[in-house]
Amino acid sequence: MQNWPKIHDAMQHVDIVLFDQFSNHCLANFVEPLRAANGFARTAQYQWRFLSLNGAPVVSSSGLQIAPHAALSASEGPALMLMPSYGIRELDRPDVVRAIRRAAANAEIVGGFDTGSWLLGRAGLLDGYSATLHWDLLDAFAEAFPDVDTARRRYVVDRDRITCSGAMAAFDLVMYLIASAHGPDVALNVAQLFMSRDAVPPLGPIPATRMVGRAVSLMQDNIEVPLSIPDIARRVGCTQKTLELRMRATLGMTPAATYRRQRLNAAMRLVQGTELPVAEIASRCGYENASAMTRAFKSVFGQSPHAMRQDGL
Repeated sequence: MQNWPKIHDAMQHVDIVLFDQFSNHCLANFVEPLRAANGFARTAQYQWRFLSLNGAPVVSSSGLQIAPHAALSASEGPALMLMPSYGIRELDRPDVVRAIRRAAANAEIVGGFDTGSWLLGRAGLLDGYSATLHWDLLDAFAEAFPDVDTARRRYVVDRDRITCSGAMAAFDLVMYLIASAHGPDVALNVAQLFMSRDAVPPLGPIPATRMVGRAVSLMQDNIEVPLSIPDIARRVGCTQKTLELRMRATLGMTPAATYRRQRLNAAMRLVQGTELPVAEIASRCGYENASAMTRAFKSVFGQSPHAMRQDGL
């Protein structure tokens, strides 16, 4: 059973424990969507620190070196996420397990990414929970920890435990967490920023979600010259009424409102990332003139394109 208010509150301050040979792909797929969510919210909804066992720098499997903020013993965030990858057998030592157990005692939410569930299992922190880890170790994990309900899934959120099978699944997991905390609209914006074709988190029935995802992709591909909603419905193979119902159920918005938000998100990126005149941005985002876009922009983002650009200087 998931406890979203508790998870959301805890995930606002995350301590990420990195080990030598960690996956920087996994790390980026977890942290970058949180950073993007902060950008869309224009507030620091999420904060994170990097820890290592003893506070010394760690090196990823591809040679990326990270200097942590602190040692594991200094963990103080309500969310503690372990992120080892290769060499998990060498990390399965009494001193490591004791350090994890002590740190987890102060955390409200504990998680393991890639092979992190192995260390959580050894510390007894997954007994009675459902959990997953990298599928290469799934059978061995099930044998080693019979008190854990091992699941062959990309990620598992079970009460105050979060486990994830690997790098690509980390993106899916954090998108799901963002959608659950802030709504599918914010997750959709983040997915669009990362050019994800799987843009709609699976919060509803899978066939309905896929249809909505195809509709959103059409919107993203047709920003400058917007399609009509009936045309989008026809292209995804349903009636306009069906599309309306499924988008409301999945995203909490009508197709027209979703499309409008996609165009405004595109406008925001151009405002923040280019020096194009507002009139040019309006034209590129499907607006007849700068005044019409400015009114819509201000109603959503709370300030005009010019003011947002000035704030970013």
